[in-house]
Parts: sequence; C-alpha cells; structure tokens
Amino acid sequence: MKIATVAALTAAIAAAVAFAGVSRPVAAHGSPAQPGRTITVEGVGTVRGVPDTAQLSFGVDEERATARAALAAAGDKMRSILAALRQAGIAKADLQTQNVSVYPRTTPSGAPDGFSASTTVSATVHDLSRTGKVVDAAVAAGADNTSGPQFSRANTASLTEQALRDAYENAHAKAEALAQETGGQLGELLRIEENGQAPQPVPYFDSAAMRTAGTPIERGTQSVQANVTVTFSLG
Repeated sequence: MKIATVAALTAAIAAAVAFAGVSRPVAAHGSPAQPGRTITVEGVGTVRGVPDTAQLSFGVDEERATARAALAAAGDKMRSILAALRQAGIAKADLQTQNVSVYPRTTPSGAPDGFSASTTVSATVHDLSRTGKVVDAAVAAGADNTSGPQFSRANTASLTEQALRDAYENAHAKAEALAQETGGQLGELLRIEENGQAPQPVPYFDSAAMRTAGTPIERGTQSVQANVTVTFSLG
C-alpha cells in the first residue's frame, strides 16, 4: 500500500471531490469536529474497457537424425510461418522469436533416437478483427502449436483515473452514511491511501467485430480496479 501522492491520484481525487461538491467538507456551524474523532472507510471503483491488442505465440517441432537437420527443418517451417504472418498483416516489429531449442531423443529403453528441435515466435496483433485470420494463417503455414491470445489495452491511464474517482466517491458515500447513522457530522478529509490493482481480463461475449471468417476469437473486456482508504474527521 502506498500514500497517494502521485500526480495521477491527486488529480483524480481532486476531480472527484469537485464533481461531488464535497471539497473539504466541514462540520455544520455550531458542531465542530471533536479532536481525535475520525472515521476511516475503504472505497472501490471498477471501470471496464475493451482490449485493443492481442498477443499470440506459434511454435514448430521437428525430429531428425541429427541436431543440425532437426534445427534446419524447424527453421524452414518457421520461415514459412513468419512469411504467412507478414502476409496476414503483422508488421515485422510485432514479431519476436521467443525460444529456439535442440535436444536429443531416446527410446523407452534409453537408446539414442535422433534429435528434436523447436522454435517459437510471438506475434502482436493490433487489428483485433484479424486475430482469427492470423491464427489460421500460421496453422496453414505449418505451426504445430499455438497459444493465446492474451488481450490487453495499450493505454489504461484513463481507466485507472476513472476507477480512482469512483473509488473515492464510493468511500465518501460510505463515510457519510456511517456518520449519519452514528449521529455525527462528517468533517474534513484527512488522509487518502491508494492500493492499485492490475488490469484483469473479464469474459465478454458480444464482440461483433471479431465475428469474421476464421477461427472465432472473443476479445473480452478488461477491468481496472482502484481501492482507496480514506480518513475524515468526525464531529
């Protein structure tokens, strides 16, 4: 947990306070906040957004009598996959080799049985409507295995700021309700602490843009959650 002194949190909370019309609330006239009396509450804000980037991985496996032959065969197949991915619209900058390995094979009895070679490449897809076609292109070019997609948003700053505003408003509403219930008067804001959460993918099944020819892919939504702990004086 960290004290919310960062610029983004300060700006977000300031906007939330101004919006709610509760900038530095004070006790009613004649009912000053009593020294030492405070109320601390937690607030949660969650905002969802649609991912705009997908990460895919494609691998090949080849077996040959020698390590060199196995690696050459895997390399030939991967070159075909890379060409297919480029033709499917993936820029060279969005392709990255993740793994190249060669290892000896043995029979169940432990006798040498040639070599296996494998290589894996990752592809970043920015046009999500083409995700299924990208998968199909790689498989058609010889990919032996695939993984993904892993969806994300290139920029979550706006979602995070809105989640912080919502979290503060949630905390303020709780504090007001508790103060009224106990016969007190909510005073000034004394302290804010923020504990951020990483974006979390949430299943979502209304992705019309993804319903194109090819392997069906659902992009889902991505949620950003903010948690704040707020302390007010209590009159």
